[in-house]
Amino acid sequence: MGTVSKALSLLAHFSCDKSEIGLSDLTRLSGMNKATVFRMMSELQQSGFVEQTGADRSYRLGPQVLRLAALREAAVPILSVSRQVLRDLSDEVGETCHLSLVQGMQLNSLSHAYSPRHATKVMLEDAEVLAFHATASGLAVLAYSNTAFIDAILTSPLSSHTPDTITQPGKIRAQLDQVRTCGIAESIGGFEAEVHSHAVPVFGPDCQPIGALAVAAPASRMTAAQKDLIPQALHRAGASLTHSTGGMPPASYPVFTKT
Repeated sequence: MGTVSKALSLLAHFSCDKSEIGLSDLTRLSGMNKATVFRMMSELQQSGFVEQTGADRSYRLGPQVLRLAALREAAVPILSVSRQVLRDLSDEVGETCHLSLVQGMQLNSLSHAYSPRHATKVMLEDAEVLAFHATASGLAVLAYSNTAFIDAILTSPLSSHTPDTITQPGKIRAQLDQVRTCGIAESIGGFEAEVHSHAVPVFGPDCQPIGALAVAAPASRMTAAQKDLIPQALHRAGASLTHSTGGMPPASYPVFTKT
């Protein structure tokens, strides 16, 4: 990993739960030595990517990140487009819907929509990091990613988030084969107990997945009718979002047919 990649990797440790991180914690999270982290964060601070705040001089993301995010949104307005897609999808299926994007070797939740139909629902955080191996979104992305990316994810440590998390690479590869057959991924309790999720990939102009569109529901509410409705609705919504943002599915992506 080059110097620039190492510096940018430090920014990936910031999240909604960790909006401010001290030097010692960044050192621990990154696995780098303290002097290296300090030097890189100082350079990032000079460029406006981070700033220091509070008596303990913790770091937080700086204004340059917002500027680049605004430029990205202006060029590829996936956030703006996705809001209506998520709202329509949530209204149709009556459950929580969310969009996640691939950022380097991470899958980050970008936006979500809740349905008012039920008091009990799956709750999400924007910018939450989703595990590729343990979520329907992650499996949907992996199934259509290149071999090198899949190998890199599956040879890294795979954490167990619940007793139902599958961490054996061979079993995960078998799941990916199933996803490629029908174009939709499914996970029951893999990332969060008692949550049943479905997801489809969202493709970029190069036919590679840039993220995933998903529906997450309490497992107890996943009736036969919902199991029939959600895949149909997801395929339509995923195709719409891919098209609206200038993407294109690969020729191998199956055309959805009701079974």
